[in-house]
Amino acid sequence: MSTFIVADIGINHNGNLNIVKELIDVAVFAKCDAVKFQKRTITDVYSPEELDVPRESPFGSTNREQKEGLELGKEEYDEIDKYCKEKGIEWYASSWDIKSQEFLRQYDLKYNKVASAMLTIKPLLTEIAEEKKYTFISTGMSTMDEIGEAVDLFRKFDCPFELMHCNSTYPMRNEDANLKIIQVLKDKFDCKVGYSGHERGLQISLAAVMLGANSIERHITIDHMMYGSDQPASLEPQGIVRLVRDIRIIENAIGDGEKVITEGEKIGRKKLANPYWYKSING
Repeated sequence: MSTFIVADIGINHNGNLNIVKELIDVAVFAKCDAVKFQKRTITDVYSPEELDVPRESPFGSTNREQKEGLELGKEEYDEIDKYCKEKGIEWYASSWDIKSQEFLRQYDLKYNKVASAMLTIKPLLTEIAEEKKYTFISTGMSTMDEIGEAVDLFRKFDCPFELMHCNSTYPMRNEDANLKIIQVLKDKFDCKVGYSGHERGLQISLAAVMLGANSIERHITIDHMMYGSDQPASLEPQGIVRLVRDIRIIENAIGDGEKVITEGEKIGRKKLANPYWYKSING
């Protein structure tokens, strides 16, 4: 089975369509299966009081200006849709409100995504599940009971889904990865389980593949030093290239669990498995 590898662009584009395209190019060069974004209706997701909080950013001095500066609109998503089709890569987005999910419906997307923070928001989950598109459901910050309720909802609507083990800290401490949960989720909910990682480096994501993750999602960036809260937990271009390469190597190495003597071993067996001293005592 081939691991589905997602390059999560998220908001690391900083509202710049040129950076969006550059990151799509990185994902294509690395041979990722898809790129992912985030879509919000700012005034629905955040309260007026929160939007008015002072916040210095490249976009202005309030939370509102920062959030609006990071948000892409229809013109940008039209270009993203066109560009991804030209490059031959799938794209989709996690919606953080119902209007955003409705917005995404105008594009012929193959996948949906439930962000960890949205897993308990039943009206949004219902909107997504009713579309019956294959949906990746991140489980960071959630209890087993909350995950179970989301699973029940998607099964009620007969919507195909895959849980994604996730720890929602940016960057995540290695000791918080708890990768054994991948198998726990598989056993408990009888479904496919992937891994959405926010750690630095590659080792934990590679270990997740070894432990049976069906998909791997990692944030990507042009440069860790760029503005943005997600940048430190993201992979730079050479990082995502190495991750995809190493995952494919691991897939080939895992095998099917059947003990056989390979062609190379047959040659070695003929040369080495009948030593002279053994021949001497057995005639």
